[in-house]
Amino acid sequence: MDNTKFKSFLFNPFIFSKSEIFLFIILSSSLIANAQTFTLRSKDVGGQATDKQVYNGFGCTGENLSPELYWENVPIGTKSFAITMYDPDAPTGSGFWHWVTFDIPANTTELKTGAGNIAKGLMPAGAIQSNTDFGQPGYGGPCPPQGHGFHEYRITIYALKVDKLGLDKNATPAFVGFNLFSNTIEKATLIMYYKR
Repeated sequence: MDNTKFKSFLFNPFIFSKSEIFLFIILSSSLIANAQTFTLRSKDVGGQATDKQVYNGFGCTGENLSPELYWENVPIGTKSFAITMYDPDAPTGSGFWHWVTFDIPANTTELKTGAGNIAKGLMPAGAIQSNTDFGQPGYGGPCPPQGHGFHEYRITIYALKVDKLGLDKNATPAFVGFNLFSNTIEKATLIMYYKR
């Protein structure tokens, strides 16, 4: 199709043959169907947290293992990643941050099960795990109050336009969030639920 025909179509759609219109519809549908977006996935969790991810403390007896995570279709210009896990349903007035990690190198495409345990040394070199609302760095799993119903745990990956946020392990979740807001190219979220 030449540009003249397209401009004419805006005013008179009947100048195209049926086969040209059919081809246009097929090509447009194919492009829409094949559009790829930044996506976060896990081989460990689907819609529900399991005892492997649940915290070990505050009356919970889980294994406190951060889930395996992997991501696809990284946006152009990504220089590093950050990952957070947040519970908006915690009865605190401001939710609860369970995991905050950043400065994950841009060539990383996966975090292994248990990478949130600092002692295991499974995070990529240079990545920083900072303070959570448990008062220490590293992953802290779900442990909602008994009888409080399902809590939503949002695991979010941020594709960042900087290779370092310039923060350390003592940064609060709110301060990390402020820096993520101003440096995010795209983000993707995986949600799991848990109640007890």
